[in-house]
Amino acid sequence: MSLFKAKFKERVKRTGTVESFRFIPAEKPGFVPGQFLQVIFDPVNPGNQLLNKYLSLSASPERDYLEFTKRLSDSDFSGRLKALQPGDEVWLKGPLGNCVFREEQSKIGFLIGGIGITPVISIVEYITDRKLKTDVVLLYSNRVEEEIAFKPEIDRWREENPNLKVFYTLTDCQPKDSECLYGFIDENVLTTRMPDARDRTIFIFGPPGMVKAMFEVCLKNVPKEQIKTENFLGY
Repeated sequence: MSLFKAKFKERVKRTGTVESFRFIPAEKPGFVPGQFLQVIFDPVNPGNQLLNKYLSLSASPERDYLEFTKRLSDSDFSGRLKALQPGDEVWLKGPLGNCVFREEQSKIGFLIGGIGITPVISIVEYITDRKLKTDVVLLYSNRVEEEIAFKPEIDRWREENPNLKVFYTLTDCQPKDSECLYGFIDENVLTTRMPDARDRTIFIFGPPGMVKAMFEVCLKNVPKEQIKTENFLGY
């Protein structure tokens, strides 16, 4: 883990409220897919949780930039992100986190809510970049279709990779897309869409309440030691 500066390169709009931010560090720190970093807008006060936040890396380590993605709000932190101009320097700290993908994991599954998709993107993009044979099943829940971040990228990877299966679920409305499911990810969704869950390493990323609920669902079907979780606080 290190503290370093990186220059802002560009921003990419993912949904009406979600954007990705890309940076070029002087020397790129190595990281493992699934890790996160701390974005520091107040280096004088490291404990300032309003301006120094942890965000997952949302691009493959194979890329020449570092990317993180956030649902923007009216917070001071989001305001700093919105104000970034190409060439601006920002302090970053990382990489951090142990909820990561390893190439020896031949079968993996994801139970994901909302912005929890960000580390999954890093993992799936890495698998695609490396042309790994990893068997992947992604269950991805959002409130409405318009909030499905990274959907074009996920759908493209699914077309390119026959080992990647994706199921979208919506909780607040009936989906327009016939491939989307209506309702929450529950035991029925898990057992029907991922019947071999017991044979997989399962990753759960998302808001604490969702992570807790998904963990309980998994425990009925998957050995506890095969379940990896990461709570997203204050994103």
